Amino acid sequence: VQLVESGGGLVQPGGSLRLSCAASSFTRPYYAIGWFRRAPGKGREGVSFFGTSRDGSTYYADSVKGRFTISRDNAKNTVYLQMNNLKREDTAVYYCAAQELPYGTWKWDVLIERFQAYGSWGQGTRVTVSS
Repeated sequence: VQLVESGGGLVQPGGSLRLSCAASSFTRPYYAIGWFRRAPGKGREGVSFFGTSRDGSTYYADSVKGRFTISRDNAKNTVYLQMNNLKREDTAVYYCAAQELPYGTWKWDVLIERFQAYGSWGQGTRVTVSS
């Protein structure tokens, strides 16, 4: 799976940005897709994901709940991350990631961990929140 991100930039605290991730075709019926980030001097953090269930279940890290929204346009094979009320601590390089799965039922912690070994990754897009 090939992933291309766009939409990063410089924004003031309290502002908004929308990231986009265009994905190539998936070959398996089950897959997960979403966003990680790596802040300066910190490890990679899972931010938000679509799971594999047909009900469109989503995951959000506690640090972004209520401020970020993940969405998708299946016709365009594109996933979005709407980021509102941005804070300085949201400054990071954001990576889109996707993985095809052998079956459709996963716990969130296992699914997110599995990206490390089996995920495809975009090139990253930088988000800087600063006044």
